[in-house]
Amino acid sequence: MAKLQSLFSMRHLLVLSLALNVSLILRIIYDSQLDLFFYKYPHQGQISNLHTHNKPRLLISSSFSNSSSSSTCEDHHQPPPKNNNRVINLDHGDPRVYEAFWRETGEKTTIRIAGWQSMSYFSDVSNVCWFLEPEFAEEVVRLHRVVGNAVTEDRHLVVGTGSSQLFLAALYALSPTHSPQPISVVSASPYYSMRDVEMQSYPSMTDYQKSGLYKWGGDADKFDKSGPYIELVTSPNNPDGCVRRSVLNRSEGLLVHDLAYYWPQYTPISSPSNHDLTLFTLSKTTGHAGMRIGWALVKDKEVAKKMTKFIELNTIGVSKDSQLRAAKVLRAVSDSCELQGGGESFFQFSHKIMSDRWKQLREAVQRSNGFFSVPTFSPSFCTFFNQNLEPHPAFVWLKCERNVEDCESFLRGHNILTRSGTHFGVSQQYVRISMLDTDENFMHFLHRLSTINFR
Repeated sequence: MAKLQSLFSMRHLLVLSLALNVSLILRIIYDSQLDLFFYKYPHQGQISNLHTHNKPRLLISSSFSNSSSSSTCEDHHQPPPKNNNRVINLDHGDPRVYEAFWRETGEKTTIRIAGWQSMSYFSDVSNVCWFLEPEFAEEVVRLHRVVGNAVTEDRHLVVGTGSSQLFLAALYALSPTHSPQPISVVSASPYYSMRDVEMQSYPSMTDYQKSGLYKWGGDADKFDKSGPYIELVTSPNNPDGCVRRSVLNRSEGLLVHDLAYYWPQYTPISSPSNHDLTLFTLSKTTGHAGMRIGWALVKDKEVAKKMTKFIELNTIGVSKDSQLRAAKVLRAVSDSCELQGGGESFFQFSHKIMSDRWKQLREAVQRSNGFFSVPTFSPSFCTFFNQNLEPHPAFVWLKCERNVEDCESFLRGHNILTRSGTHFGVSQQYVRISMLDTDENFMHFLHRLSTINFR
């Protein structure tokens, strides 16, 4: 009986040992496949979020929940683990940096939508943009008044599914309808671009539909074609953070101003923008990229009508649920600025984070002894904060000096994913790096940058 019991125990131990070894091998294979997947497809997001994004959600809320990759003030100062095999993806501009603020707002940004709400296509048929929710429009106007970054009087507000849809709507609205040739669309390099041609960028979005109304005309500085044109002016510019103005300044030119980053956390607010057609997006204003909400301030009523018609034909309007949630978020931002009860406003919070990150980045670049360089910006007076401040762009335009000709490939060799300058119409010595990712990812990046062997 004792012999049988001993044999039985030994068999169990062998089976248990085999199971543990198989489990370990499968886990290693699984992790390796995930790293390879996100290395090849960086826009898919963070590895640590793969499972949390699939969890069912019953309530739209920003109340606190545990997340290893969330942006928190406490995590911001903790040294990252020394794991040089970790792939650090800073190629995209996923704005996770402000999560800590929105976790603290709790019920202030919670919205409950009953099953019978938002059933109609229409919001306000008396408005040029008939699918624009009045509550959202009210909060957009209020926020621009609070910040002082845009004129809203005598403007028509057009809402879109992100500023990308509004960009296409603007091209449609501004293009001549009976011209024998498509109108040229230009922008000074480096201009906004994504990694792949099928992703959003000024060139790819302009030519994606192969429209007979407009086509990409390239770098505005090199554009010498006569006749009408559309110039895209992004200020502060993505990717280099510089303040931009129109380059061509011809009488036949039409301008679209993309001011996605004209907010106090990124750049000093000098005066309210006062242009014919201006684009803004919630994703860079508050960090809520997933809502897919943008808006345009349009002076000409007929242009606003044509933009609305494009969106009507494209998506039959814009999600009311997203607009209502966006209104709640924008109201919380304005309230934090106007009704401070001893607390920190959203723009104070976000400006401090961006300022700290740029300070840490410059220190890391300085330790490279001239191997890397980043732009320098002069301080200017900010009417919102009422003091002189330096810009802190959402992206860093980093250059590899010395003998490195392909900066993107060099950093990829150190498991840092960036976006080459060639995608923005300039040299491959440059890369664009997001400053908007989680604290965890950003601290890993700083650590990795500081440990690169520069010999």
